[in-house]
Amino acid sequence: MKKMIPFIVVLALAISLFTGCETKDNKVTIGIGQFAEHASLDNCREGFLAGLAEEGYVEGENLSVLIENAQADGGNASQIANNFIAKKVDLIAAIATPMAQSAFGAAKDTKIPVVFTAVTDPVEAQLAKEDHTPNGNTTGTSDKLPVELQLEMIRTILPEAKTIGIMYSTSEVNSLSAIEEYKAAAPEYGFTIVESGIATIADVPLAADQLLEKVDCLNNLTDNTVVSALPVILDKAAQKNIPVFGSEVEQVKLGCLASMGLDYYDLGIQTGKMAAQILKGEKKASEIKFEVIDEAAFYGNKAVATNLGITLPEELVSSAKEMFDAIEE
Repeated sequence: MKKMIPFIVVLALAISLFTGCETKDNKVTIGIGQFAEHASLDNCREGFLAGLAEEGYVEGENLSVLIENAQADGGNASQIANNFIAKKVDLIAAIATPMAQSAFGAAKDTKIPVVFTAVTDPVEAQLAKEDHTPNGNTTGTSDKLPVELQLEMIRTILPEAKTIGIMYSTSEVNSLSAIEEYKAAAPEYGFTIVESGIATIADVPLAADQLLEKVDCLNNLTDNTVVSALPVILDKAAQKNIPVFGSEVEQVKLGCLASMGLDYYDLGIQTGKMAAQILKGEKKASEIKFEVIDEAAFYGNKAVATNLGITLPEELVSSAKEMFDAIEE
């Protein structure tokens, strides 16, 4: 005689399947892998958790969160992703392009979805197709830079400038993609891009010294390795009275003159809401196109402008999302 499965067990299994990833104790586990430790990516992580909370997934209640930081090391990123797979998390959140690529590679033969954020070019990173559809069980948000708005802003602030220096990590495809876009658009605004590629964060001081001898200003990307060393770059640039432009609000707080950039906390919220759809079982990651944040706003630092002897144009100041009166320590 066959042993009958109690009705209550069948009901519990049905409820679990119906509610997506939630388990019998109504808790899911996600792994958050962050490629580097700096403010913009920290904001992404905090925004991501806030977005999940808005959708009903609250850490410590029905959500367990594992957070790991790769410290801008590709090998660490791979190890973190593999550890999340071994722990059988319900979802991996990958912050920044190298982390997203590692998570995507580790999870591709599993059923664990990957949701990425702060990926400049998901297509170039082979995470998605040209029409924004996923290449696998992954989706997320892009922090694609508003290149032409940034160049227009720099021209407005520095009408006599001719050369813009950009430092980037040669191992980050997000930066390689952004560099090409800047080089293509710069002539329209009367600029020449002078680029400097680095292999590791240890290369930054010498590269900064050499680059500052050749340019009228620096423009910082969202390159994770370079951003991790931004205080060094800002200090060297200040000694030569050369302005540095950022690509998002946190860089302006730290001492960049201005930015036509993104709010990474908002980007994180947007990503968290996408992840919630997956955890609820409403959609699979493979069914959700990646999204690009639409809003770019002007941020300026009055203290930096004063130190450089630059007057920020009223047309930019009056439209600013936020202006800062000091340099954040």
